[in-house]
Amino acid sequence: MDHAIYTALGAANASLNRQAVTANNLANVSTSGFRAQVAAFRAVAVEGDSIPTRTLVTASTPYNDYSVGTINTTGRSLDVALPQDGWLAVQMSDGREAYTRNGNIEIDSEGALTVRGLPLLGDGGPIAAPPQAQLTIAPDGSITALGAGDEPSALALVGKIKIVNAGPYTLQNGDDGLFHVTASAAAERGETLPADLQMKLTPGALESSNVSPVKSMVEMIANARGFDMNMKIISAVDDNEKKSNQLLNLG
Repeated sequence: MDHAIYTALGAANASLNRQAVTANNLANVSTSGFRAQVAAFRAVAVEGDSIPTRTLVTASTPYNDYSVGTINTTGRSLDVALPQDGWLAVQMSDGREAYTRNGNIEIDSEGALTVRGLPLLGDGGPIAAPPQAQLTIAPDGSITALGAGDEPSALALVGKIKIVNAGPYTLQNGDDGLFHVTASAAAERGETLPADLQMKLTPGALESSNVSPVKSMVEMIANARGFDMNMKIISAVDDNEKKSNQLLNLG
């Protein structure tokens, strides 16, 4: 079989993988704080006994677009927007810590503050709010509660949101949609990042996804055309081989 088929097959598979990443980005265009995924591929020459010949496609180190999305004012007291490199800490079901830029905080039926259904972490662990209390979040992450019927001066501190500072390549996107500390960063800073007291929130606002719908649609069209082109190459090479076999049979 002609090696060109393998070359085109590798390129077609890369197009499918890029299409999956682009489709996931487009599906999260309305997800608060979402970071667009970037699919990177590179050509690798096939090394043999003689000079390198043919090339195959291999996935390069995947990463995310860490540019900040648009900050939209919501006026909701439990919405927060994070600064550049700022992340909220949440607790997963196995007790480990993960990170997100989704600042849409909710209160569950038991009074626990959550993000995407996961407990929001403070300096002392998960944060819980008093029943029927009105919560206010300060720029430094402090959460105060005012009970129903209480005087405005009767504010009580219920916790302080843990905000971590994690630059590009410190975190990697997991299959659960959350970000986790990379192996290299864990070796230097540990699997759990410390709180950064210098980070300031923007209360009453949410950061939109940094995915560009127009760019994603253009990428989807380009990926589809690239896949189609490689499939045509495979078909053309296969036809050539069939004709070559016919000529050999005639001989």
